[in-house]
Amino acid sequence: MTTTWDGNAMTQTDMMIKDTVLVLDENDNVIGSASKKKSHDFSIENPRGILHRAFSVFMFDEDSGELLLQKRASSKITFPNVWTNTCCSHPLHGMSPPEIDDPSTILTGQTTGVINGAIRKLEHELGIPPSQLRADKFKFLTRFHYWAADTVTHGPDAPWGEHEIDYVLFYLCDKKELTVVPHPDEVDDVKWVSREALVKEMEVGLWSPWFRILANKWLLNEGGWWEDLAKTMAMDPDESILRFDPPAEHMGGKGKAGAWLGTV
Repeated sequence: MTTTWDGNAMTQTDMMIKDTVLVLDENDNVIGSASKKKSHDFSIENPRGILHRAFSVFMFDEDSGELLLQKRASSKITFPNVWTNTCCSHPLHGMSPPEIDDPSTILTGQTTGVINGAIRKLEHELGIPPSQLRADKFKFLTRFHYWAADTVTHGPDAPWGEHEIDYVLFYLCDKKELTVVPHPDEVDDVKWVSREALVKEMEVGLWSPWFRILANKWLLNEGGWWEDLAKTMAMDPDESILRFDPPAEHMGGKGKAGAWLGTV
């Protein structure tokens, strides 16, 4: 893969073939690379695909505390039509600036690789210019290991799914000064929501399994990260890796994967 990446010049199928994700062991050490297609392929041989690194960005308005959500486009191959956090994607192999972090950086919170990937994808998916983002304003909070078959989209024998160690990044911004122009092949809709509104909204509709894990474990619970954003942005990063099985409806897939990591 070259270091020049242009998401606007690629289709969803192109990115599945050409994007090269970071393959991990269960302790988050990079042990290789694989195409996005191969790593998300749920099969008899690999019931949960291939474990790889990901990031989930949560952008909050610094005045209202509202969170920017996106609805993944209907044209997405994996988990289309679901509401989720601001941006969720993968750091890639062979990029410039580099998107690879060594686990030792977790202790300092200086996860520059995933932040570089986040800035790249915020521009691609939401049209947010890199000039409106500051790398030092991203706050790394924790990582979690999860998997989920895309059975809601593709049925009980779904050939696609996610198996990730996901880096959680918070970012406070002034939404009045933020340019948001969603890419139509990536995002169908966006909205800013309050914590109270999201609690109600998540009672219905389609939501990504990783967002549901995050919301239930850290975001919407009593004393959770969203209750006091100033405190959250000042907290030390968590060096542990928590591990979760998906919600029940995302078990299975082509490889018939079952409970393995535990629940939220």
